[in-house]
Amino acid sequence: MNILVSDKLSTRGVEVLEHAGFTVGFKTKLSKEELLKEIKDYEGLIVRSATKVTKEVIEAGGRLRIIGRAGTGLDNVDTDAATRRGIVVMNTPGGNTITTAEHTMAMVVAMSRKIPQATASMKAGKWEKSKFMGVELNNKTMGLVGLGQIGSHVTKLAQGHFMNVIGYDPYLAKDRAKQMGIEVVELDELFQRADVISVHTPLTNETRGLINTATIKTMKDGVMIVNCARGGIINEQDLYEALKSEKVFAAAFDVFEEEPIQADHPLLTLDNFVCTPHIGASTEEAQENVAIGIAEQFVDYFKRGIARGAVNVPSVSPEVLPQLQPYLVLAERMGLFQAQLLEGGVKSVTVEYFGEVAGLTVAPLTTAVLRGLLAPILEDVINFVNAPVVAKDRGIEVKEVK
Repeated sequence: MNILVSDKLSTRGVEVLEHAGFTVGFKTKLSKEELLKEIKDYEGLIVRSATKVTKEVIEAGGRLRIIGRAGTGLDNVDTDAATRRGIVVMNTPGGNTITTAEHTMAMVVAMSRKIPQATASMKAGKWEKSKFMGVELNNKTMGLVGLGQIGSHVTKLAQGHFMNVIGYDPYLAKDRAKQMGIEVVELDELFQRADVISVHTPLTNETRGLINTATIKTMKDGVMIVNCARGGIINEQDLYEALKSEKVFAAAFDVFEEEPIQADHPLLTLDNFVCTPHIGASTEEAQENVAIGIAEQFVDYFKRGIARGAVNVPSVSPEVLPQLQPYLVLAERMGLFQAQLLEGGVKSVTVEYFGEVAGLTVAPLTTAVLRGLLAPILEDVINFVNAPVVAKDRGIEVKEVK
């Protein structure tokens, strides 16, 4: 098999592929035209966030069987186009959980104590001790919008700073939240009560502009806001006005609506705005983890026919997949449909099978229901492999009935 790696990837990942007998083409910074020409010679493609795997690229990859994202987000991959061509799309959703959570907490500490501003002042030859009055985190309330893998780890870090944690996540059972020491509240209550608000959701139609002028008005004076999730969840212009008026004490962003951010962006003019260039997952450990992870997933698929980490097919053998495929589509759409009807947290899911389908291997179908059910809130984090685990972690009881 020929595998193209078109973005920077840890050499450990390349070594895993080569050790398995694959031929690896390591060609980064390809132009669109160069990628369209190059992709036709490969069965597999590994990317990070730089390469845009568009419908045009997918159609040009006549031999392409698998696309892997060394990381979580799949914003740069046209998964629908890949699915229509029968190409498996994979990611490594757990590989950068810890590093992104740690970066989030670092941003909270940095803006609460004005560390970047004080550093810049001292490097300019000044000693402005009285200028950088901060606030303590001890006994403050951290409000987390989204309590998936990253949000859950941020919870532990915040509790380590003796913060009280409240969270909004319609897919987290209250019993599970209680075990984690989190008080689950509605979104409007979270905005009203939190001293620090951090978002940990995908960017969807529902979450775009979730924090804006109207919602900021309901928040405490002096609130702090963090976004290490996806650009666009927070309306940047509305936040700029709130920071300028000091309604918001400080904000810290690792992601932006447009990246790279323009040099004349108004947020960059404010002293109470802390920012980093989308480096939440940029640690040596995380990069090595996702590189090895995606490489091992490629080996499993090509050598054993197992699609670990796939977002568009379940982990079943290639022989069984054609028989299950129509039911898989139906099961996932049924889950998506139920998600639109839900109000409040999910406690249990029961999937009943009748007739011919009851004689098949139904576990992948139950997983497809769970993926559809959880997808609106978790999007590219949820896949056919981790859906049962995520459901269990969230205290959702799953039953199969034939």
